[in-house]
Amino acid sequence: MTNSNSKYADFEGLREQAVALRREGLSLRQIRDRLKVFNNDLLGRLIQGEPPPEWTKRPNAKDDLRAKARELRLQGLTYDQIELELGCSKSSISLWVRDLPKPKPRYTDEERRARMNAGLAHLRAAQDVDRLETKRLAREGVGELSDRELFLVGVGLYWAEGAKDKPYDRREALHFINSDPDMIKTYLSWLELLGVMRERMRLRVSIHESADIPGAEAFWADLAGVDVSALQKATIKKHNPKTKRKNTADTYRGCLIIYVTESADLYRRVEGAWYGIVLGAKSTA
Repeated sequence: MTNSNSKYADFEGLREQAVALRREGLSLRQIRDRLKVFNNDLLGRLIQGEPPPEWTKRPNAKDDLRAKARELRLQGLTYDQIELELGCSKSSISLWVRDLPKPKPRYTDEERRARMNAGLAHLRAAQDVDRLETKRLAREGVGELSDRELFLVGVGLYWAEGAKDKPYDRREALHFINSDPDMIKTYLSWLELLGVMRERMRLRVSIHESADIPGAEAFWADLAGVDVSALQKATIKKHNPKTKRKNTADTYRGCLIIYVTESADLYRRVEGAWYGIVLGAKSTA
């Protein structure tokens, strides 16, 4: 016991031995066994400041990643690119490479904008292809309509866009207005199904005063299959200087109004059929 205390009392001499053994490459366990120092606190003080030998260090799984991250950073890659390449977190990458100089931008602002615009154009082109394909499949999936199907479509079309009878404003007549040529063609096909002859139709263009009125009348007359002279006098919309119009393109042709004479009974059938559709839809819910 006395010998042990005297040994520990010669701290500096013991430290010299411990440091020498450490520098020879011995581990803590080996130094402990060699010097017979079994007090861990004292052993730590004896070799304080002396790094452990390389062979005693545990391998770090991130050492290779760190080295690779630094290599990629020196090549000019961004944090995002390194993250994508190595699959490690951006926070770790930041710690590993923060002492390295920030790489110069790979592209000028103009080049970046050009690349972004090219990417957007490619994306939109792909979206357009998908959009058109979806529409094509839906269109071809409809096929030819039966008379019943066309009748029901026309009833819904009229109830959405046509004039309706009100208790305070009696309008029991078919009176339809729209600017969509395809909708007008469908409506005319529906009227034909109902047995309405063109002689009973009163056609009139409703259009803004600054538009090409003769051109619009020629367009709608051709679509309806009548001579321009068969159209009634156009309804001209006056321009409101406070309103900014959006329908100013060359394709603007106003609306076509189709009024059917002696159509009170037809109107009542349409209204009744519409509420039949409403009840039928409820019954399937």
